[in-house]
Amino acid sequence: MLSRIAFLFPGQGTQVPGMGLDLVEQYPDVVRPYFETADETLGIPLSRLCFEGDAEELRETSVTQPAVYVVSLAAAAVLRHKGIRPAVVAGHSLGEYTALVCAGVLDWIDGLTLVRRRGQLMSEVNRRTPGRMAAIIGLPAPQVRDLCAEVSRVLGTVVEVANYNSARQTVVSGLVQGVDEVSRLAVQAGASHAADLKVGAPFHCSLMEDIAAEFGHSLDAVTFSTPSLPVVANTTAGYVHSGAEARDLLRRQLAAPVRWQETLRLLAAEEVGAFVEAGPGRTLTNLCRAEHPALPAMAAGTVRHLEQAQEKLGAVAV
Repeated sequence: MLSRIAFLFPGQGTQVPGMGLDLVEQYPDVVRPYFETADETLGIPLSRLCFEGDAEELRETSVTQPAVYVVSLAAAAVLRHKGIRPAVVAGHSLGEYTALVCAGVLDWIDGLTLVRRRGQLMSEVNRRTPGRMAAIIGLPAPQVRDLCAEVSRVLGTVVEVANYNSARQTVVSGLVQGVDEVSRLAVQAGASHAADLKVGAPFHCSLMEDIAAEFGHSLDAVTFSTPSLPVVANTTAGYVHSGAEARDLLRRQLAAPVRWQETLRLLAAEEVGAFVEAGPGRTLTNLCRAEHPALPAMAAGTVRHLEQAQEKLGAVAV
C-alpha cells in the first residue's frame, strides 16, 4: 500500500440523492451508528433525507451540511475498516470540519452540531440577502478577481472570489446581480463557461461576516484539541498547529476564500502518494487529477468506489 495517503473531504454542492445508503447496506456495523446518532442528536430525519430525499430537499443548507459531513465520516470509517489510513487530511469548505474530526481536533458529535448551526446561519443570510455562487472555468484567477472588483465598484454590489480551486476553476460568490454580471463578463473575456453551483447561500464572501460573531459563540462552546495528524486549513493552505488555531481558522473561514489549489500544491510537495476523496461525489478527485495528474486520485464515497480505491491502493481488508 502507498505509504502517504491524503484523505480529502468534500463540501457543499457534492450532495446527491441516495448518498450513504449503499454504505449502510454493505457495512452496517461501521456506518449505521453515525446516521442513528446524527438523527438523534439533531432531531431531524437526516438518514431519511440522505437515503430518500430528493435534490431540492438536500439543497437546503441546514440539511446539506450535516448530511455531507456524516456521509463523509462514514466513508472515512469504512476506509479505516479496510486498513486504509491517512497520513494527512484536508477538507474543502464544509469538509474542513470532517478533516478536523479525522485529525482528532474535534469530537465528531461536536462537529455535527457545529455544521448544523453553520448551515442554519448561512441559510438565514441567504434569506435576508439572496445570493449565489458560480464556477468560472478557463480564466486565470487574477483575471476573475479583477472582474469581481470591477463589477463590485461599478454596480455597487457584492461579488468576490470564494474558492481558488485550480488553474482553470475559480468560484465567485455574492449577490445574484454581481455573480450574474461576473459570469457574463468572464465568458466574454474567454472563459469556457460559468456554471451555477448547487448550493443554498453565497459562501466564503463578506456577506457571511454578519454571522461570524454568532457562530463564534458556537465555536467557543466546543473543545478543540491538538491535531493528532497533519491537517491543512482552507484559509491559509498551511498546517494547523493547535486547537486554538483550528477554532480561529474556522471562524475566519466563513468569509474567507478557500485556497484549494495551494492546499493540493502543499500536499504534492510533501510527497503524498495518493489522494482519496472520502465523501459524496468526485469533485475533489477531478480537481486533483487536473492539478497533479501524475499522482493517483480516487473517489471513495460509494461501495463501488471504495472497492476500486482499495484495489488501487493495494490495501487488505481487516
